[in-house]
Amino acid sequence: MTEPESLLSASAEAMLRTRIRVFANWPQAGVSFQDLTGLMEDPVAFGQVIDAMSQVLGPSPIDDVAGIEARGFPYGAALARARGAGFVTLRKPGKLPGAVHSVDYALEYGSTTLEIHAHALGPGRRVVLVDDVLATGGTAAAGVDLIRRTGAEVVAVILVLEISALGGRAVLETLGVNVHAVLIS
Repeated sequence: MTEPESLLSASAEAMLRTRIRVFANWPQAGVSFQDLTGLMEDPVAFGQVIDAMSQVLGPSPIDDVAGIEARGFPYGAALARARGAGFVTLRKPGKLPGAVHSVDYALEYGSTTLEIHAHALGPGRRVVLVDDVLATGGTAAAGVDLIRRTGAEVVAVILVLEISALGGRAVLETLGVNVHAVLIS
C-alpha cells in the first residue's frame, strides 16, 4: 500500500481541520461522522481544498470529473470548473432518468446502490472520481466500477478526507487507481 501524504502545508492543513466537526455515534452507534460542511461554508477553506485537488493532478489532461452523491457533488463540480472539464454525477438509485449502470456495494454501516447514466462518459474519456471521505473504500470502489463500465479511464480518485485506519486506500489500490486525499486522519 502506498503511504498517504498531505497535499497541504502544515498551516493550511491546521486551518482546514478547524472547519471539520466530528459527530460521535452518528448515523449509528460506533460511527464517528466527519462533517465537512464547514469547509464549504468558508470560501478560503473551500478554495484551498479545490486548489489542492487540482494541483495533485498536475498538467495531466482530464475530460471529466465524476462526483459521488451527495457531498462529492460540490467538490467535484468545483474541481471540474477549475480544470475546464465536464462534470458527471454518480447517484443513489432512482434519481437518474433513462438507462443506467448500477452497482450494489457495502458500507461500514450497511449497503446501498450507486448509479451512472449509461450514456455518460465512454471510451477514451479520462475521468477523476471525487468524494468527500474515504473510509472502507466501498463507495469509491463502486464509483470506479461504474466509470469503467462506461469504457472510460479512471485517472485518479481524490478525496477531501481519508480515514486511514479503515483501509479504503488499499481497496482502491487493488483496483489499480491513484488515490489522493487532501487531509488524512
